[in-house]
Amino acid sequence: MTTPAVANAPLALRAPGLRLGPTASLWLTVSLVVSFLAASSAPSPLYALYREAWGFSPLALTVIFSSYAFALLGALLVFGALSDHLGRRTVIVASLLVELLSIVLFWRAESAGWLLAARIVQGFATGIATSALSATLLDLSPSRGALFNSVAPMFGMAVGALGASALVQFAPAPTRLVFDVLLAILALQTLAAAFLPDTVTRRPGVWQSLRPRIAIPPAARATLWRILPLNTASWALGGFYLSLGPTLAKLVTGTPAPLTGGALIATLVLAGAAAIGAVRLRPARAVLTGSALALALGLSLTLVGVHSGSGLAFFGGTLLAGLGFGAGFNGAVRSLVPLAAPHERAGLMAGFFALSYLAFSVPAILAGLFAGLVGLHATALAYGSLLVAMALAALVASWRSAAR
Repeated sequence: MTTPAVANAPLALRAPGLRLGPTASLWLTVSLVVSFLAASSAPSPLYALYREAWGFSPLALTVIFSSYAFALLGALLVFGALSDHLGRRTVIVASLLVELLSIVLFWRAESAGWLLAARIVQGFATGIATSALSATLLDLSPSRGALFNSVAPMFGMAVGALGASALVQFAPAPTRLVFDVLLAILALQTLAAAFLPDTVTRRPGVWQSLRPRIAIPPAARATLWRILPLNTASWALGGFYLSLGPTLAKLVTGTPAPLTGGALIATLVLAGAAAIGAVRLRPARAVLTGSALALALGLSLTLVGVHSGSGLAFFGGTLLAGLGFGAGFNGAVRSLVPLAAPHERAGLMAGFFALSYLAFSVPAILAGLFAGLVGLHATALAYGSLLVAMALAALVASWRSAAR
């Protein structure tokens, strides 16, 4: 992703006609980020219903879930710089139209194949939107845009998971109603987005911008390798929770209430958002050390809850692990970005997010495979133990680096 410089001309000169003002545009863009991520997590509480209705395996579930991450990554690498050339508004509106198509596919889903298609289209839409929305936030408010870029996605995932699980538990026809709500919200936002100002001037080079680029600057490679175990553990935890987490929550707590699974996801991501807000001004190296410790301790407590069937330990550990997740993400980005020149940042962040989304999806698929072979309880214990080991390795590496 790129971080474009804001042109010196006022917004009004670059956006003739009826356009939203800077403040309204900022909050609309924040709401779009929230909606895209809420839509991405909304299917998670519904997977149990789909499995009961259509009888597909845990492996199929995680493949359906992970297809979103693969499609997002592909779209991000190909279309990440498109808004620099076509303009932010055009790309944002186009991504919203593709997102609406994915919601229609969810609404009409009649088999696992429909879900797979819907998740691929949804990942594609979110990948197109990610860099355009991120850049727009930075264009409109360089100071607050960075914070919104970190917090809004996690808040959106919490809203989607909690909202969908509440509808599943308390409303009729949840597999339709969830997407009715999302269709209405996204349709209104699409209309509003047509009135966003363009914060950059169109420029040539559209076709050249579609060439995927991953280029890690030499100055950033050692740091990237150093943070890789912690970053991989954090994103792998997120992938597991958003795919198999609701089912595991029911198994541990003994309650079939769909709201339990949504609450589990919300606990993880809201804790992450709170951590980002708390540590954003602290030294990145200290943040990474603290996040590794929090992730290791939180996952250990979570495993105690899984093993003993204690919902209190399970959710308490998730809360602590979520703090480590959010702080680690913030510390990783702040450690890497200063090591790249402005013209190297797009390639660096493309590489960082490529590794992150691979960690988000591939381990979850493997967990789904093993859950079908040895059961979800044993898989969760083994998966969590491996993540604890990775977090501890990151903690030891951080201490050694500080000592040197």
